[in-house]
Amino acid sequence: MLILLPPSETKSDGGSGAPLDLDRLALPSLLPLRRKLADALVELSGDVDASIAALGLGPTQVDEVDRNARLWTSPTTPALQRYTGVLYDALDAPSFTRAGRARAHARLWIGSALFGAVRASDPIPSYRLSGGSTIPHFGTLRSHWKPELSDAISAEDEGIVVDLRSGTYQQLGPVPGAITATVLTEKPDGSRSVVSHFNKHHKGLLARALTLTTAEPKDVKAVARVASKAGLRVEVASATELIVLTE
Repeated sequence: MLILLPPSETKSDGGSGAPLDLDRLALPSLLPLRRKLADALVELSGDVDASIAALGLGPTQVDEVDRNARLWTSPTTPALQRYTGVLYDALDAPSFTRAGRARAHARLWIGSALFGAVRASDPIPSYRLSGGSTIPHFGTLRSHWKPELSDAISAEDEGIVVDLRSGTYQQLGPVPGAITATVLTEKPDGSRSVVSHFNKHHKGLLARALTLTTAEPKDVKAVARVASKAGLRVEVASATELIVLTE
């Protein structure tokens, strides 16, 4: 089973690993595009105003440009430790046992605007680049990633793929046949709606359940059983969609 998580705009600082070495990342077929993007991002950081505009930053976020300027020289840390935020708080990777960490390294992947997708254990630096960003004179990220990323992920023979990425990152590299999860808040009157905070939190809880289970789900019904055992309220909407309900 391969579980695809979304990245986060917020990332931890520092790290104890050597500077970025693209040869150490999974999906080596993506190396040429990763290098091209990394070089373009570092070059862009030389123009603070252009970086702020391209990356959609506010006036108090200039430090994000500095992160990109140091992309090739700053220390790295495993991807699962680099990304932070609501989903990753719910995933709670620091609480994993040794066996849990081994399953995380085998099952968890994280989508990335800069790297396409990385394994949980891949060493990466802190950076700032969102899936909807457009680097000047480079075109949209989707136009570069979509032809290559889909094939690279699909080539990983990991059984089913559970794609928990947001729509923007799914569009960078769609995975045909992947199981997706839709988080809905159910009101007392029975109506349902999407709420962003609960979406991230419950996807984190689902990812945790799927990471730590000793089972090897083969279809959406099996994924639903794992989720239910973990205390989540779920419904199977189709062969490729699971609904997670919250109140």
